Amino acid sequence: MTHETLDAGPELPAEAIDAIERAATAAHRHEELFSERAANIKQSAVRDVFDISMRPGLVSLAGGNPYLQSLPLEKLGQTAARIIAEEGMTALQYGGGQGTEELRTQICEIMAAEGILDARPENVVITAGSQSAQDVATKVFCNPGDVVLVENPTYVGALNTFEAYQVQVETVDMDDDGLVPELLEAKIAALQAAGKSIKFLYTIPNFNNPSGITLAPARRQRIVDICRSANILVLEDNPYGLLRFDGNPLEPMRAANEHDVIYMGSFSKIFAPGLRIGWALVPEHLQRRFYLASEAVTLCPPTLNQMIISAYLRDYDWRGQIDTYRALYEERCNALLVALEEHMPSGLSWTKPEGGFFVWVTLPDGVDTYPLLKKAIEAGVVFIPGAAFTHSDEPSNKLRLAFSAVPPESIAEGVRRLAPVLQEAIDVISKGAVI
Repeated sequence: MTHETLDAGPELPAEAIDAIERAATAAHRHEELFSERAANIKQSAVRDVFDISMRPGLVSLAGGNPYLQSLPLEKLGQTAARIIAEEGMTALQYGGGQGTEELRTQICEIMAAEGILDARPENVVITAGSQSAQDVATKVFCNPGDVVLVENPTYVGALNTFEAYQVQVETVDMDDDGLVPELLEAKIAALQAAGKSIKFLYTIPNFNNPSGITLAPARRQRIVDICRSANILVLEDNPYGLLRFDGNPLEPMRAANEHDVIYMGSFSKIFAPGLRIGWALVPEHLQRRFYLASEAVTLCPPTLNQMIISAYLRDYDWRGQIDTYRALYEERCNALLVALEEHMPSGLSWTKPEGGFFVWVTLPDGVDTYPLLKKAIEAGVVFIPGAAFTHSDEPSNKLRLAFSAVPPESIAEGVRRLAPVLQEAIDVISKGAVI
């Protein structure tokens, strides 16, 4: 990979883009037809940066992409061709709204590898990635104004979903061991005292996106118990759980709590995201409403994609592929941590994840990482500003670095490019100025 500096070209500020968009739509008679919900649907900051990160010469530490080059792509192509040639009348036809029975059965085996031993195929709903499962859960359980609890920080895609459904997002802070139970209890008590209706806690317990933090095993059951006592569901989003570097996945919160946890999984990180297949393991008493809501949106998940995944799980060494992914990501995570230690200015700190794709960097108070993005792009590197991962409009002194899709030597080069940008921002703050 080459490391020439990117000619980023002119970059419009966000305010200018908003103004252009308003000018383009406000005068049209259809403007008055938009729902109130439409005003809450926003372009993801991660998607904006993802598009930029595709430019040649730019080292992208932004996108959390799996390293697909390690897959047996030629053989998978032959498998897909065979499915179409021999089973095309099924693969290319409408399918069941809940997903194929074969894949739902295989998903139960995958969850068993993490410690969920009582899952049944009839309670699994195949979705268009776990993003779709988040959407369905919010639609099924939340009225406008209801409260959803989230970790601080949390996945930007979930925040976009919750905002679109006009729910009130309330954050609960984490420490190095994940979500803090005492803070969760206090938040619930305060919201209930104010008469708020809290529907669920959305949590990414393993290698949280964006922070990389893992919820300590000793806290997991306590958090479920706190939510159960307040009649609050737990939405456990676990796309990274099998990617624990030591090869010993932590037991999910759902394992011992079949009635109180909706578990969401995905093939995006353990196989391939382009197939857009995820799932929800739903408590039996909630399954029908959830399934019907999912079917109302997608009618049926794509049968061909499900059959490709089933063939992969049946005929390939998928566990060996996960081992390959683990080794790759551990090497790249270590490369990032070493580069941060070597190049970053003093006054910064960062997480040291045990798996997943991300490291979360904290700069000194007073530094806003959002305006630093343009300077980083000019320097030939891209990251995701921390403000993308909170519903607050306040500036953030955090940023997310992704290591999964970048070779170690490029990771080191990206950090080397980023370091002076951050040093300049710290110097400005130390002189009492505002950037």
